[in-house]
Amino acid sequence: MKILAIDTSAVAAGCAVCEDGTVLAESFLNRKLTHSQTILPMVEDMLKNCRLSLNEIDAFAVAAGPGSFTGLRIGISAVKAISFAGGKPAAGVSTLLALAYNLLGTRGIICPAMDARCGQVYTAAFRGTEASLERLIEDEAVPVEQLFSQLEGICQREELPVWFVGDGAALCYGRWEKEKPDFRAFLAPAARRFAHASSVALAAEQEKGLFGPAEELNPVYLRLPQAERELQEKTLCKKA
Repeated sequence: MKILAIDTSAVAAGCAVCEDGTVLAESFLNRKLTHSQTILPMVEDMLKNCRLSLNEIDAFAVAAGPGSFTGLRIGISAVKAISFAGGKPAAGVSTLLALAYNLLGTRGIICPAMDARCGQVYTAAFRGTEASLERLIEDEAVPVEQLFSQLEGICQREELPVWFVGDGAALCYGRWEKEKPDFRAFLAPAARRFAHASSVALAAEQEKGLFGPAEELNPVYLRLPQAERELQEKTLCKKA
């Protein structure tokens, strides 16, 4: 099955085509450009270069969140339109799960971390082996201190090193080295640290139950947009 995947969940944007675990083509851009202007031309050029048409794609996948609120909407809207027009199934993949797939084959506790601002990270944790990922922490938005408390308990139980991946990985790794020197940790290589659409496609292919009708795709934010949070704070202040 050929899967075309899109990831616009963070600053970097990408698209890829995978078939039965093999990456056939991939395009990656990390230039802080507007995803709405770049992603569809990227898809068009990638398909042209690998001599494929949309009709030859069997299914579509997209990083559904967490991540940039605007970026998620752009990617999901693009996949919804393409898959709905072709009558093909689509999968919404956790951005954090896709980041963990960047390190598939690594033995350890794989901890994707995305900068959620306001002193928080979007994060999760997985036990990684040579061939699989087992979820240990569900997707969440938490302060770094809370993440470290969870990871410390896992490390004591598992006796495995932590691998940080994602755009918040360097921050977490630096603090972990200072605050948790008794527990081994590694920073994912730069080439695999950021979101890759090929990992979205591979996760969609290997995880069960992700594919469905395009109209069922929805972003996963994990927390309210900043404007809504500020409105809630103002409302609470007025009531007080």
